[in-house]
Amino acid sequence: MSKVVELFGHAATSKVVDWQQVVAEQQCPFLKKRCYKVRKSDPGVSIGSCTVLYGAAPPEAVLICPTRLIDRGQIFTDCLHLLTNHEPGNELHVVSEVSVPGGSVDYFLVSARDGVVKDFVGIELQTLDTTGTVWPERQRLLRELGLPRADEAENSTKPFGMNWKMTAKTILVQMHHKVQTFEHINKKLVLIVQDKLLAYMSREFRFDHLKNPAMLGDSMHLHAYSFRPNGELGELRLAMSARVSTDADGIAASLGLQAEARIELAQLLASLQAKISVKTLFRPV
Repeated sequence: MSKVVELFGHAATSKVVDWQQVVAEQQCPFLKKRCYKVRKSDPGVSIGSCTVLYGAAPPEAVLICPTRLIDRGQIFTDCLHLLTNHEPGNELHVVSEVSVPGGSVDYFLVSARDGVVKDFVGIELQTLDTTGTVWPERQRLLRELGLPRADEAENSTKPFGMNWKMTAKTILVQMHHKVQTFEHINKKLVLIVQDKLLAYMSREFRFDHLKNPAMLGDSMHLHAYSFRPNGELGELRLAMSARVSTDADGIAASLGLQAEARIELAQLLASLQAKISVKTLFRPV
């Protein structure tokens, strides 16, 4: 049995999905466009694997695609309280990929009035990186669904794994670097993860000083979500499971690192205002 739980955003057990159409169109239902994860050997083919089963019996659903986290816009709704300068009448926008020192932030939830940014929250997404390849499992699912395949990868015996340590350390180092920027301009940065990744980080890094429940005044927030079946159709849905918070010093204490990152508020506001438009308006499903 294939370990792929979701393909192109649809539960592998769904009986109402036209799988032949879904696989042919290669559309990500969350981005409303073609899945950007393509095969290196064949860029014309999107992989489409969002979630897999992993772990000792019974294995659990583990997210491997960060875009899966934006389903229904729930993670953005759950950050609304961090827009402390938001007022009724302001428009909400979701802006993607804005550069800051140390890289770029996946999303910004922006409060604006008359095209002028009044407040914002940075939102970073992180799911588990895999070791090896999930492609054979993906092809096994196609075989189970009775769909044609362009190769015989489903016969491969090579397993895949989860790169827990590298995923956790890399994102914490990045967040430590970026949160100093947000702290400098008195804004908030949120890391969105699955509850399983937060549990791992809590075991492997020093997390005992993080505030639980989260405190509004902290610059760094971590929102963790469980991922479980919802309803009779077997579809999986995200649900908030934990909120913790700290600041730049708190992340440094977890990692034992020191770094500096500064950006002027005016520069970031200009970048956001240049990107907001009718297309970025937040429309929760």
